[in-house]
Amino acid sequence: MSFRLQPPAPARPNRCQLFGPGSRPAIFAKMAASEADVINLDLEDSVAPSDKAVARENIIEAISAVDWGRKTLSVRINGLDTPWWYRDVVDLLEKGGERLDQIMIPKVGCAEDIYAVDALVTAVERAMGRTKPIAFEVIIESAAGISHVEEIAKASPRLQAMSLGAADFAASMGMQTTGIGGTQENYYMLREGTKHWSDPWHWAQAAIVAACRTHGILPVDGPFGDFSDDEGFRAQARRSATLGMVGKWAIHPKQVTLANEVFTPSEQAVTEAREILAAMEAAKARGEGATVYKGRLVDIASIKQAEVIVRQAELIAG
Repeated sequence: MSFRLQPPAPARPNRCQLFGPGSRPAIFAKMAASEADVINLDLEDSVAPSDKAVARENIIEAISAVDWGRKTLSVRINGLDTPWWYRDVVDLLEKGGERLDQIMIPKVGCAEDIYAVDALVTAVERAMGRTKPIAFEVIIESAAGISHVEEIAKASPRLQAMSLGAADFAASMGMQTTGIGGTQENYYMLREGTKHWSDPWHWAQAAIVAACRTHGILPVDGPFGDFSDDEGFRAQARRSATLGMVGKWAIHPKQVTLANEVFTPSEQAVTEAREILAAMEAAKARGEGATVYKGRLVDIASIKQAEVIVRQAELIAG
């Protein structure tokens, strides 16, 4: 183990991030009343170019006018390759009030992208005398982004979360698919004449999780495009949770329940984790470094695994 300790990720629930376009203010109150932990009001892909300015004004008004409760409130700005992003940042911070928690930066390809937004945010905060620093979350959506994922993860102390944007990522990589997340028809292995489908996003997700955990950031799974396929959503969410991701996007309200279901540790899992911790405490009292729990060996590493589950449950409950 390196003598450099792995920093903890932000202690907040992040099981589900519910997205909604800034051009549809009628749905904001419904989003606020949902069971999502994070609300992402969108200025980017879901908003037509002709509606960008109106959508921005809608969001600025809603930041203070809507009761967002204890949710993390985030706004996805436009990409740094567009003429809209700087005005998104300036207007949100100058006009939007202190309730805004976070800015989501899309299509991040290198650490310098984060530096650019950080410099602008810092200048506006100082000019306005804002007392609550704005946090960042980023989306990895390109070959450059995944290649530079670790330097992106350590680019700013404002950074709290990172997601994989499957659609743009697939396009950037030249992947032959139009699917957003999930298994893909032609990505399979053949054994004795039977097809077995694997996960084409696995390697990128694993890279994101490793970079995030190294630098104390929340790794989040991105969108699942087929919102008619509940079982497909659950399957991908379970794979992501097993890899170490803390939550998933919802691009349709029905996906909120599915994400919360998967990323909330079950009572059985929490009970087992607590029992493992108790068994190890008893072993420690006997001067032992390991013991047997339900027929399997548990040791110091098992404590760390069990503590992850217990902390997640306590964070959600609290």
